[in-house]
Amino acid sequence: MNTLDDPAAVPSFESFVLANGAELVAFARRLTMDHHRAEDIVQDVLARIGLSWSRMATVDDVRAYVFKAILNDFLSWRRRLSSAERPTADLTNLRTGFTTGVDETVLQRDELLEALALLSPVQRAVLVLRYYHDQPDARIAALLGCREGTVRSHARRALTTLRSSQPDRTSEGTRR
Repeated sequence: MNTLDDPAAVPSFESFVLANGAELVAFARRLTMDHHRAEDIVQDVLARIGLSWSRMATVDDVRAYVFKAILNDFLSWRRRLSSAERPTADLTNLRTGFTTGVDETVLQRDELLEALALLSPVQRAVLVLRYYHDQPDARIAALLGCREGTVRSHARRALTTLRSSQPDRTSEGTRR
């Protein structure tokens, strides 16, 4: 049912944020790989949307609209700051002394985050939407404003980058 036919179908802003806030932050965190930046992006988007919440009755899917706004804000945020931020240290050498008692799952998560950091924002967004949110290529293309073939190219290049960045492992699963 279109929300134009039923204005009561659009929840209040407060109830929308309470119902979806944690999922919105989790989505942004997967994109940014930084909880604080994710919260900032979600907060900025919700602040802008909250000012015009009365017009949300014209939107067919409010939740999808907010997810798209977060994705757009992430991509524009990365473009603005991509040339200003530079990593200052390589911490991979420091980790080797702590691997003795650390759970393998934590190490795998850290390796995945390091590998995801190598991807462009668009490639990371494609993988997050495809593998975390189970979105089809057509939906991802609509969200990113590109063709399905471009989405598949981004995914292929991202997966190639991730595969090439995997550390060599022995048959026991430990690093060489």
